Amino acid sequence: MEALADILKITIPALIVFLTAYFLIRSMLRNDQDKRRQELILQNSRTVTPIKLQAYERIVMFLERISLESLLLRVSTADMTASQLHSVMLSTIRSEFEHNLSQQIYMSQQAWEVASNARSNMIKIINSAAEKMTPDSTGIALSRQLLEKIMELEKEPTHVAIDFIKAEVGRMI
Repeated sequence: MEALADILKITIPALIVFLTAYFLIRSMLRNDQDKRRQELILQNSRTVTPIKLQAYERIVMFLERISLESLLLRVSTADMTASQLHSVMLSTIRSEFEHNLSQQIYMSQQAWEVASNARSNMIKIINSAAEKMTPDSTGIALSRQLLEKIMELEKEPTHVAIDFIKAEVGRMI
């Protein structure tokens, strides 16, 4: 019986020391893991945030470039027919969109849809104005028709999209 008491006198303190060391080391390892995870998240955000902001910048630039005023200034010439202007405008919008297609990876789904819808709405506006033109209409007549259509709208689709993207970037920062 005395031998059992001696064994318990040695075993119980050793077990207490072991359990204390075990829980302290486990706690330190967890803290270290959490710290490393937070550092990794911080490092990723330092890398990804500038890329995201650049994607939003490029989409805003795309939207500005396909806004009616900008588009007409860049692609129209005095000697164009309405059908030529119509074709060049649609081609320009499509190529601009294809050039910025990869930006959707870095944007929220909602922001990308807003930008994509703005492009679609601009194409619809251009198509509906071009349908009203006669085969011998000039590019200037189409430009005038487009500007009148845009004036009827409360806000141009590209400007609505730009406002949405600005608000989203404001929430990100």
